[in-house]
Amino acid sequence: MKPFSFSKQTLPEYGELIERIEVLRSRLRLSSSLDERAIRQILDELNTLRSRMLLMSRASAVDQRFDQATTGGSENRKDSQAIPEQADAAADTETAARRPSARRASYDSLGFEGVLGESPGLLEALEIVRRAAPTDLPILVEGESGTGKELFARVIHANGLRTDKPFVSINCGAIPENLIESELFGHKKGAFTGASSDRKGRFESADGGTIFLDEVGELPLSGQVKLLRVLQSSELQRVGSDQVISIDVRVIAATNRDLASMSAEGGFREDLFYRLGVIHATLPPLRERRDEIPLLLDYYAREAADNLKREPLRLSQSLQTFLNQYHYPGNIRELRNLMYRLSCLADEIAEIRHLPENVRKVQPSTDDTPGRSAPQSITPGTLSEAKKQAGDAAEKQWLEDGLRLTQGSVIKLAKQMEMNRSYLQTLLKKHGIQSKSFKPDTGSRQ
Repeated sequence: MKPFSFSKQTLPEYGELIERIEVLRSRLRLSSSLDERAIRQILDELNTLRSRMLLMSRASAVDQRFDQATTGGSENRKDSQAIPEQADAAADTETAARRPSARRASYDSLGFEGVLGESPGLLEALEIVRRAAPTDLPILVEGESGTGKELFARVIHANGLRTDKPFVSINCGAIPENLIESELFGHKKGAFTGASSDRKGRFESADGGTIFLDEVGELPLSGQVKLLRVLQSSELQRVGSDQVISIDVRVIAATNRDLASMSAEGGFREDLFYRLGVIHATLPPLRERRDEIPLLLDYYAREAADNLKREPLRLSQSLQTFLNQYHYPGNIRELRNLMYRLSCLADEIAEIRHLPENVRKVQPSTDDTPGRSAPQSITPGTLSEAKKQAGDAAEKQWLEDGLRLTQGSVIKLAKQMEMNRSYLQTLLKKHGIQSKSFKPDTGSRQ
């Protein structure tokens, strides 16, 4: 599995970020009231800053940690078992895991560092995964299509007791009904027309490891009966054979359907539902995990650049805002496809016009509800242009407001804003502002 990686950040970028945060802090302190337009500008600026901070803070050690979780889990466990002194440390870690920050770190150690956000629904799913992964209990992962259910299944396997054994994935919705038993459990030569040789099924191939039953809700009732029998007995028979074969597999199932409602309506066997769902984990849709969007945009821009043999794509400010607020009915899968499209059609900087028409005409929404169809009237521009218009204008405005309140006293303004006076003088010089223009004896600046 390819690890996530993000662009390296430089010290000037950190300095610029801190400067813009100070501008916003001071503007909010100085403003006695804000109109709707000013509030919207500040919120847009805060969203941009938050996205950049997420990318900066999570850039380090992502490749190493993700690779460790997905490929080296068993080696790490063997090493820890070989050192008795680590038993006490493990107990301390378990205690610390009860604290939110330590618990978040423990989720990162699963292999998700720099990948996932901190929405309540997602953290709940991560907590379930963290506790259930080291067991052999069946897990049912529910969520809309494209939310990353297979990634969760792979990480569960990588952090479980069978990490060095096979992980076999099968999409139950893609199997023709007359071939379900053969695909899952195998067949003997001559069992049916076209069975020219003996063949193992997916369960036999996963013996000792994990089988991932994707879209298990699509199985017809006849297939559900046969699956239930195998799960109950841990034994199977190939189609056309009388030989009973014992198997030992961990089962992880996933669905985008409401299996509880289907069971109540007779569309899914209730006993199978309870057999699969000893542990439930629900992945929220991407529109409820908006803090992940900037991370995923960055990752898939670079993945697309690698595959298309080009430099990583840059997004205009208007497009960045649009994508951060878009509701993504197709979730992470749709976001990935959009970034590949943009990387193919755009040159150095992608604009809203490079998006598909059906996406452009959807009004982005900042809440958790799907977007509304409406015409777009977003002014295009590069990131640097937007920064100059928003950041510099806000910076100059709060400097002027502050000098008015302090009657032109730079010393008082620096003390009130808890800023270094020389740095404040640098900002005044940058914008061509003379503090004496705000002193009572010289009159207000025109």
